[in-house]
Amino acid sequence: MAEYDLSKTIIPYLDRHLAFPLLAHLVETSLFPVEQVQAAQYELAKGTNMVDYAISLFEQLHPDEEIPEEFSGKREKAVSTNERLQQEAQAVLDVIENPDVAQALRQDKNQNLQYLKDNYNLTLDQITALYNFGQFQYTYGNYSGAADYLYHFRVLSTDNDLNTSAHWGKLASDILTGKWDTALEELNTLRDVVDSRSPSSLLTTSTEPAALTQLHSRTWLVHWSLFVYFNHPQGRTLLLETFLSPTYLNTIQTSCPWVLRYIASAAILSRKSATGGSNASSRVRHSIREVVKVIQTEEYQYQDPVTSFLKELYVEFDFEAAQRELTLAERVVGDDFFLGEFREEFLDNARYLISEAYCRIHQRIDIGDLSERLNLSRDEGEKWIVNLIRETRMGAEAKIDLEKNVIEIHRSPLPVYQSVIEKTRGLAFRTQALGAGMLQPQQAAQQSQSQPVEGAR
Repeated sequence: MAEYDLSKTIIPYLDRHLAFPLLAHLVETSLFPVEQVQAAQYELAKGTNMVDYAISLFEQLHPDEEIPEEFSGKREKAVSTNERLQQEAQAVLDVIENPDVAQALRQDKNQNLQYLKDNYNLTLDQITALYNFGQFQYTYGNYSGAADYLYHFRVLSTDNDLNTSAHWGKLASDILTGKWDTALEELNTLRDVVDSRSPSSLLTTSTEPAALTQLHSRTWLVHWSLFVYFNHPQGRTLLLETFLSPTYLNTIQTSCPWVLRYIASAAILSRKSATGGSNASSRVRHSIREVVKVIQTEEYQYQDPVTSFLKELYVEFDFEAAQRELTLAERVVGDDFFLGEFREEFLDNARYLISEAYCRIHQRIDIGDLSERLNLSRDEGEKWIVNLIRETRMGAEAKIDLEKNVIEIHRSPLPVYQSVIEKTRGLAFRTQALGAGMLQPQQAAQQSQSQPVEGAR
């Protein structure tokens, strides 16, 4: 299923250190020749200060060759640079480790700088040295240390550009150390920075308009956030809240339509939150419906078995095609870096969606037929359907006749006003889809003229 792998599509929007986990996953899945993936790992590692890691990759690729001399020189340079940067930042490190300083600092950074200057003779250059040291720790592979130094730099610094870069570096460090609660907080803070529309708070270049720079930053943020949303316990519902908002949905449709796979998967995985949770927002409760609309609109530029499954189920009502797409989607999800551990949960929820949709359009259902559509045995199908009726709103409408092995659905007639509302909703959606389709060529032309911004470096 290598044709559905998104690693090579996603990696250009990641910092090289965030790309390492994706490449390591590709080695495990064997979707591509191991030698090719190791070569890609080596090329990325050469651009970092993780010399020992680069050497180990070189030895795997070239077991019969001697290690190049350049690695010895690079290791010595990395060690000496680390020592120099630590000495330059030591004055700030000594101060921030003082408990009295932590108590004296306030929200006003200018006031804090004056306090540090008056009492500890700290200068802006010394505070910037803390950023340089934290950034080097990141390139060195010391992500925990980098997160700590970059955090303290942000507390003290008034430099907007360096603060933004520190935000990206701190988020990457939290992701790579697996601190998902902290990473979620950092992600939300960085999203506020990116959404602020202030050119000075964005990773910008002198030749780009602020709006285009903001689009690029949001595109990068969307890809980085996948690490958080598919590891944090509440991540899937939070993904739907963010990615289905008008701002980020427009970003995804314009710059990275392949992210629809993750929106669709999150909607399927959040089925119980959408159907039962009183705490779920309207966006999460109606996520399947919203996602299906977007899938229809964007089908011309992206589709895969996950998105096609929802389309066949909710647009075409073709249950045989939906079953075929689900079989493919199960493999795609299992091989995907972000979705792999949710394979069983995805399959379970997808079967519930098929069952619900099938029961909504039939009044008399053969349990054996439905079990076959779910790829379940007759006994498994009976248990499945009983649980479905118990867990969903179908309980008041459905009756199971085990002697005849059928389910009978008795629905109340739909009020006339409700029928009008449903027809009007469909008309409104078709109008929206037509308008979006007319805008897409113009947005695509704008995107083709741009280049993505860099993340933390």
